[in-house]
Amino acid sequence: MRILFVVPYPPGRAPSQRFRFEQYLDALVANGHQYRLAPFISVATWNILYKPGQTAAKALGILGGFARRVGLLFTVPKYDFVFVHREAAPIGPPVFEWLMAKVLGKKIIYDFDDAIWLANTSEANKIAAGVKWHHKVADICRLAYKNSCGNAYLAAYARQFNPRAIVNPTTIDTVHLHNQVRDQALPGRLVIGWTGTHSTLKYLNQVVPVLAKLENEGLEFEFRVISNQPPALPLRSLVYLPWRKDTEIADLLGFHVGLMPLEDDPWANGKCAFKALQYMALGVPALVSPVGMNTEVVQSGVNGFVCATPAEWEASLRLLLADASLRQHLGVAARATIEQRYSVLSNTANFLQLFS
Repeated sequence: MRILFVVPYPPGRAPSQRFRFEQYLDALVANGHQYRLAPFISVATWNILYKPGQTAAKALGILGGFARRVGLLFTVPKYDFVFVHREAAPIGPPVFEWLMAKVLGKKIIYDFDDAIWLANTSEANKIAAGVKWHHKVADICRLAYKNSCGNAYLAAYARQFNPRAIVNPTTIDTVHLHNQVRDQALPGRLVIGWTGTHSTLKYLNQVVPVLAKLENEGLEFEFRVISNQPPALPLRSLVYLPWRKDTEIADLLGFHVGLMPLEDDPWANGKCAFKALQYMALGVPALVSPVGMNTEVVQSGVNGFVCATPAEWEASLRLLLADASLRQHLGVAARATIEQRYSVLSNTANFLQLFS
């Protein structure tokens, strides 16, 4: 089969693309299929997209993306499937999806890993938010041959418009990428860690008072934040590391404990527990809020801890900071959870079945 991937970003850059479908491309080839990736924005636009200023260059980059999409329509007829990740274009109605499905008669696999039908406005995207056309998600679900959804919450939404909704979880490559395990017995300063983009830094606010309390008691630890922007947090233990693809795994392996706090709202319920999956794949026990998929992935006292209140965050952190053997035990179980349920190997057949 010939498969066209209509995607927002250049290959190898965006986590949603890397961990949703890019890591299955070799499996597609091994099974006799051919593919092409068609990103909306260029590498040059990606490099400035989330930086301040350069408004004219960004606007030209978006216009260039629309021009590429128009040109792409002339090549669509030669493909058997069109895999649309999130949306064919970042603003406006689903014109390209409608043309591909209704006019060109193509089978669309529609893939999404967030509650993108909701407006999730931040300072970085507030200008574009007004023209995002969030309600087009329902229309694309209707147009799709199949919907590929990151978790059961997203699949339930898609099934309102189309019964063909498959849970296709975000997965971890435990063979080629997350292929090392944290040795909790190694000496050194204890590191409580968090990784994520600027848009999710806000979730750290609920754990800052807990960390400050532990600091004030004299407990020795480092709170390491890996992100694309430095956080402004009133913590002496804070150490910021810029996210870099080439050191991503080594930086995460520096964690003894990984945090994934979330707010219990409709947007967060669409999250696919990606931070927890990354920590756990490396043998790092995860502490998570009881929101959405987190409670599916993490079992308290088995492979991490689910923390619903500040008291539970504090108690879990105290326990793990004090007991290396417990961290090791939970880390081994966490790695096993990923290998069995959320790895590329365990999900390859499910992914390939989308194209049937």
